[in-house]
Amino acid sequence: MFRAAVLGKPIAHSLSPVLHSAAYQALGLAGEWTYEAVECDEAFLPEVLTKGWAGLSLTMPLKRAVLPLLDHVDPLVTHVGGANTVVFEPDGRHGYNTDVPGMVAALAGIGVTKPAAATILGAGATACAALAALRDLGLTEVVVQVRDRARAGDLLAAASRLGIAVDLRPLTTGVREGDLLISTLPAGAADILNERTLVPPTLTGLLDVVYHPWPTTLAHAATKAGIPVAGGFDLLLHQAARQVELMTGRAPAPVDQMRAALRLN
Repeated sequence: MFRAAVLGKPIAHSLSPVLHSAAYQALGLAGEWTYEAVECDEAFLPEVLTKGWAGLSLTMPLKRAVLPLLDHVDPLVTHVGGANTVVFEPDGRHGYNTDVPGMVAALAGIGVTKPAAATILGAGATACAALAALRDLGLTEVVVQVRDRARAGDLLAAASRLGIAVDLRPLTTGVREGDLLISTLPAGAADILNERTLVPPTLTGLLDVVYHPWPTTLAHAATKAGIPVAGGFDLLLHQAARQVELMTGRAPAPVDQMRAALRLN
């Protein structure tokens, strides 16, 4: 039996077990693989990693905390500064970041493949992944709006490793006309901002990584303005699909079946 899980704190709300279990069922692996949610913080992480897993998904606050506990890391992990996936192999723990390809796939789903310019809201680990996704889509300059410039050090370091120039601005600055907007803010964090200033009707698209509650204020305003919107469910689906491939060695992941399971929850 192969055991996998998602770790984080809090974790009870996670839909990762729904997605991975649906994938195992579709791949004929339901009798061989199990997937659960385990509440875990940074202090408990070293102990949890020794519990005989085949693979782990990591959410906040563990994406950076896991790095010194890995034996091998994908180059993307080094560039972004965070891993959301651990695969256990005979030669040790391998770290990967599936948030980046997940974002690229989520944006492709709303027709955004070559944005001319972009703005990111937030400066945490997910914002670093967004920088890498935008680099993969061809951008070399990105505006990042933050609540506290003093807490943007990790993001600026990631931008340097990725070769992306960052124009750091206050969160209350209006989003530029024609930009792709990626919000990595927690649920409710953007609600105090002026709707029209934050979501000008010329945006080429919006990716809001929140999936509960949905729609967010941003998503509602963008939809009302006719702007294509991808949400946290889209990101969650595509990053989980890549995790399934990495953990089980079976590709491609059954995205349609995983999406159907997500819609039922």
